Amino acid sequence: MKYIYNKLVRDKIPKNIISMKGKKCNYKILNNDEYLKELDKKLFEEAHEFIEEHSIEELADLMEVLFAIMKERNISIKDVENTRKIKNNQKGSFNDKIYLIDVEQEEIDEREEKELKKEWRKNN
Repeated sequence: MKYIYNKLVRDKIPKNIISMKGKKCNYKILNNDEYLKELDKKLFEEAHEFIEEHSIEELADLMEVLFAIMKERNISIKDVENTRKIKNNQKGSFNDKIYLIDVEQEEIDEREEKELKKEWRKNN
């Protein structure tokens, strides 16, 4: 039986598969552009898995992908933390559990129109 995955996996996965009796695998090393694209896909995968299970293991997987993205894009944890603090000062955090239902306004806001049409929002 052959199982097709076509996805980014952790570094030791091929070695672990090969070490199991009766198993072998095929894989390739991605170039930088492919890697960034697959990291984005992996981010969605891990986020969905965390939402399904809410486990510390899935949260750790999600964070591992975030750290890989940060490394590949040369973003430091210090920069992320500074940006987080700036956004908290400007917009607040999520402590008050506010759920925005709608906004009424007289004129069309092109930025909002674009934001609401994003593909990932369509399933919400």
